[in-house]
Amino acid sequence: MATSSLDPDIQATQTAYRVQLAGSWQIPRGARVLEIGCGQGDMTAVLADRVGPRGTVVGTDVAPPGYGAPITVGDSAQHLLDGPLGSRITMRFETDVLTDDVGTGYDLVVLAHCSWYFASAGLLEQTLGKARELGSRLCFAEWDPQPADPSQIPHLLAVLAQDRITGDTDLNVRAPITRATLLEVLDRTGWQVEGIGEVDTSALQDADWEIAIALHEAPDGLAKELLRQTAQARGNVPLPAYALTAR
Repeated sequence: MATSSLDPDIQATQTAYRVQLAGSWQIPRGARVLEIGCGQGDMTAVLADRVGPRGTVVGTDVAPPGYGAPITVGDSAQHLLDGPLGSRITMRFETDVLTDDVGTGYDLVVLAHCSWYFASAGLLEQTLGKARELGSRLCFAEWDPQPADPSQIPHLLAVLAQDRITGDTDLNVRAPITRATLLEVLDRTGWQVEGIGEVDTSALQDADWEIAIALHEAPDGLAKELLRQTAQARGNVPLPAYALTAR
């Protein structure tokens, strides 16, 4: 990944986490995969490795290629495409599966830690409904906003503080939903959950990142004030996460 040149330890941690996700989903060799919300391509790279030389991964994202910092999603994608896995990968930015033709007949449709980026929970539900037309199996992962330990509360407060931001935003948290709500959405859109489980997030740096964003960007309020009082300068413990498959 292009971001590995900035901090190889962080990239290694983020990649190892996504390897864990792919393992829980049991990605088969030779699979044809559609990834919705591919972003920088962290999950895309792992999926491409898992499907092998006879598999393909199509990554889509509504963001423009110039989105992201310090490395844009477009630059990160190009780095990935130029690498040893590039022949298995197609990445399409400014692409919405609800309105753009991304093909059909995929073995797997993947959404990995992208559902909170959607502009609304309703838009996520529409996308999950559309995904049933695009592929036969869903692989999904997201943060669980219910802390399993008090040390995870600052990360939750950062989520709640960002959730108060109104209007157009390009922040990571736009429409967070609970695990229970997501399961209800899957039921309404016709997906039947095969299996669901916890994934280990303890090594990830995301809590620190979201806390920094919330303290800088979020409007004043109770969540932000409590965040100021409870967050550490670094080393904050991330929320739990869950991964599931459905048909």
